[in-house]
Amino acid sequence: MSLVHVFGFGLRVGHLLWMLCCWIVYVISMNWFLNNAGIVDTKSGLTLGDGFLPKMCLRWWEKIFKMHHHYYHCIGSKSLRKRWWKRVLGCWIIGWTFASLWIFWYMSSQVSEKRKETLASMCDERARMLQDQFNVSMNHVQAMAILISTFHHAKNPSAIDQRTFARYTERTAFERPLTSGVAYAVRVLHSEREQFEKQQGWTIKRMDTLEKNPVHKDKHAQETPEPSPVQEEYAPVIFAQDTVSHVVSLDMLTGKEDRENVLRARASGKGVLTAPFPLLKTKRLGVILTFAVYKRELLSNATPNERIQATDGYLGGIFDIESLVEKLLQQLASKQIILVNVYDTTNHSDPISMYGSNVTDDGLQHVSSLNFGDPFRKHEMHCRFKHKPPWPWLAITTSFGILVIALLIGYIFHATINRIAKVEDDYHGMMELKKRAEAADVAKSQFLATVSHEIRTPMNGVLGMLHMLMDTDLDVTQQDYVRTAQASGKALVSLINEVLDQAKIESGKLELEAVRFNLRAILDDVLSLFSGKSQEKGIELAVYISDQVPEMLIGDPGRFRQIITNLMGNSIKFTEKGHIFVTVHLVEELINSIDVETETSSKNTLSGFRVADRRLSWTGFRAFSQEGSTCHVSSSSSDHINLIVSVEDTGVGIPPEAQARVFTPFMQVGPSISRTHGGTGIGLSISKCLVGLMNGEINFSSIPKIGSTFTFTAVFTNGCCNSNEYKSQQTNNQPSTSSSEFQGMRAVLVDPRAVRAKVSRYHIERLGIYVQVAPDLNQCMSILNNGNTVVNMILVEQEVWDKDSGGKALAISKSKNDQGISPKLFLLANSIGSPRANAASFGVYAPIVIMKPLRVSMLAASLQRAIGVSNKGNNNPRNGELSRLSLRNLLSGRKILVIDDNNVNLKVAAGALKRYGADVVCEDSGIKAIKLLKPPHNFDACFMDIQMPGMDGFEATKTIRAMEKDFNDRTQHGEVTTAEVCENILNWHVPILAMTADVIQATHEACADAGMDGYVSKPFEAEQLYREVSRFFQFASSNGNI
Repeated sequence: MSLVHVFGFGLRVGHLLWMLCCWIVYVISMNWFLNNAGIVDTKSGLTLGDGFLPKMCLRWWEKIFKMHHHYYHCIGSKSLRKRWWKRVLGCWIIGWTFASLWIFWYMSSQVSEKRKETLASMCDERARMLQDQFNVSMNHVQAMAILISTFHHAKNPSAIDQRTFARYTERTAFERPLTSGVAYAVRVLHSEREQFEKQQGWTIKRMDTLEKNPVHKDKHAQETPEPSPVQEEYAPVIFAQDTVSHVVSLDMLTGKEDRENVLRARASGKGVLTAPFPLLKTKRLGVILTFAVYKRELLSNATPNERIQATDGYLGGIFDIESLVEKLLQQLASKQIILVNVYDTTNHSDPISMYGSNVTDDGLQHVSSLNFGDPFRKHEMHCRFKHKPPWPWLAITTSFGILVIALLIGYIFHATINRIAKVEDDYHGMMELKKRAEAADVAKSQFLATVSHEIRTPMNGVLGMLHMLMDTDLDVTQQDYVRTAQASGKALVSLINEVLDQAKIESGKLELEAVRFNLRAILDDVLSLFSGKSQEKGIELAVYISDQVPEMLIGDPGRFRQIITNLMGNSIKFTEKGHIFVTVHLVEELINSIDVETETSSKNTLSGFRVADRRLSWTGFRAFSQEGSTCHVSSSSSDHINLIVSVEDTGVGIPPEAQARVFTPFMQVGPSISRTHGGTGIGLSISKCLVGLMNGEINFSSIPKIGSTFTFTAVFTNGCCNSNEYKSQQTNNQPSTSSSEFQGMRAVLVDPRAVRAKVSRYHIERLGIYVQVAPDLNQCMSILNNGNTVVNMILVEQEVWDKDSGGKALAISKSKNDQGISPKLFLLANSIGSPRANAASFGVYAPIVIMKPLRVSMLAASLQRAIGVSNKGNNNPRNGELSRLSLRNLLSGRKILVIDDNNVNLKVAAGALKRYGADVVCEDSGIKAIKLLKPPHNFDACFMDIQMPGMDGFEATKTIRAMEKDFNDRTQHGEVTTAEVCENILNWHVPILAMTADVIQATHEACADAGMDGYVSKPFEAEQLYREVSRFFQFASSNGNI
């Protein structure tokens, strides 16, 4: 997001906080005025009176609200964003331009400052070195003055003469590297001049005729020195170093600079310097350092007069400044980097240049002060760089680079804003398209709901009337016609349900139930559904459920049945020989055990045909990954059951090029599939969605001309009442539905195939029968001849029976145990015709044929008829009879009100309920239902249509629940008389079941919100009707109205 979006978001939050604060202040102030002032506002109707402040608060609040509303709609709008962005972009460019200039100036100033620091460091270093060397030379000159005082004036005769002095100063010249010569002038009074000149052999000469004027004066000296004029005292040079021997006999007091220097030196007692002047002979600028030589040691606090009186002479050291500085610079390797100038600044207005040239440069200059020991004379060293400063390329490149980066960032933001604007435009366009698509989806759902209702309503009448017609006296041909019509109608209803399920999936409105159900009973029902087709084709159809799977689960049994039905239906359609095998295990079993049959060899399959490797169908499941296995193992301890179900067949298989579109809605393997086998191609896509809703996965493995194996996982909740019940089931392997009359019986199962024998043994043991497996009839005879065991029944697989041709089987059937009773012989067959014809040849010893697929109800009924045990209470009726018999027991004598605006539906519903012994009253509107169900009444239940003109079923149900609540409240408060209370019912709540053909809108949530107790879709099915009614009438004997 850009800065504009952040800015806009901040403004929005700020305005919201501002509105909240204003609202709090407004509410507090208005409450205060309402409680204290009693004011009235004509618009709001509040009692505000005529106060000026409350009205002003109202106007202020209205202005704030309008301002907030204006900002809320403007901030972030497209036009405002574009306008503000242009301004922000311009400010960005200008700001960073100034920033880059500032960066250039800052870095340049840093470079200049660094240059100044470098110059100052170099200049100070040179000044310090020059000053230190000068001080060293000055100390040696002062030491020489003491030497002369000691060895010349203090001794008589003197120990020093010109020759000695010259040799000494020449030898010690290295100690004074900055001096070009040393000379000593003695103090001679005028009275002593004549004697002094005779003693020395020369005349005292004046100096001013030889010395040059200072540098800034253009005067010339005379070449021949003249005798010194008469004066009070003289200072002739008597000793001089050979380099300056030409100054011998010159009177220092006759020179202007020298006289001033001598007078100041003897008065101060310190070394003093002259102003720069051209030296004799060399004509180079120099200075003279003068020290006074005293007769005796003076005290430190001696007065100037005392010093003058004690003066014996003057020692001067001559310094050649130009040579001095030149030598110093030669010692430094970087002398070419800077230019050095030395000035005598005693006169600030007219400084005297002692060294260097006046070369102009960039103006960068540093001045270092020099202290040569004479407080009267001031000296400075001026330093400059020799070359001009280089271009500040680093500052130039850095500032330019930052400007370029800023411009690039601005361009990126500009492109981002344009992109965001385009994305927002696309988003708004997509949102508009989404709204249209949602509207189209709603219209489609409404259309499907309407079409469903309009189709299912007459289909309800057709199927209901056909069902009622079957109860009349019909000949065989008529019954065949009716069955055909029923089958076609049910196929149409099934197709409608699939299309509606697909519509629910696409709209995201498909939800699952969470009810308690018996998994084994559901799979038995599914087997019953496909048993006829499997027997017609002669294929093996079997179900095996692991003992680890709980008897009762909590989930959506209808949707689980739908998945199994879809997968088994596809297998039935595409399998012409072999088998269809359904297995159910816990995921933990397959992860932790290797006993589950997963081999693909023909020796280890149900029918002996090769199958696709089922392991390939679950390879990519999360439950079998390391994390998934850990998760599911831990989840099993928290009552979550993770099932894995496989449906294996030996059909035609799926070609590799078609496997990618197996789960695509309305897509089939080839165009001829729908014509050959039928179907719409949406069963697998619906199954995949249902598996996803059950927190599972589905996949398959398939080999053409070998078969296919579909595997899916599903997560349920353990439906056992407690953990002890679950553990008992796992330990005893005895389901709760086993018949007590078979407990303790023993059976021998003859089957050479281990997988098939395991499946048959599983179903037989569900009845409580102990089973021994024999691979052939010889092994069976050995078991029978063993006197230790009593065998009650022998079950022989059809494959064994056909191979034996009846010889050994006849002997087995004639064998008797110790009690003289022959075991019952049963033949397990897949096809209806051949086993019965083969078995008929045995006469009275013919085996009893049990048709596969095996399931508890059918197996128990067959064994009961053969063995002769009683069927107590008809607990195990044959196929489809359970729901009908139970419904008759539940509904017999019940008074039920049916509400529907369609006469055909009324007849069908009334006929269906009357078949089960109910006393039915029919009405055609919700208003009449309200009148009939006003407490007290004598109805046990109500079936109410949802979609009715005038007052629909939801509104009628809400009104009825309100009347019941009011009646119950009045009963509790004693406002209802005893005569009004019917059959001592103190809490009225008549069960109301929704009855509609609209399976999209009539959901459990909508029914529950309206106060309904259940839901029955049209047309009526005995099983669904029983499931709903049994929830209310299972305690019918206790009272008449639950």
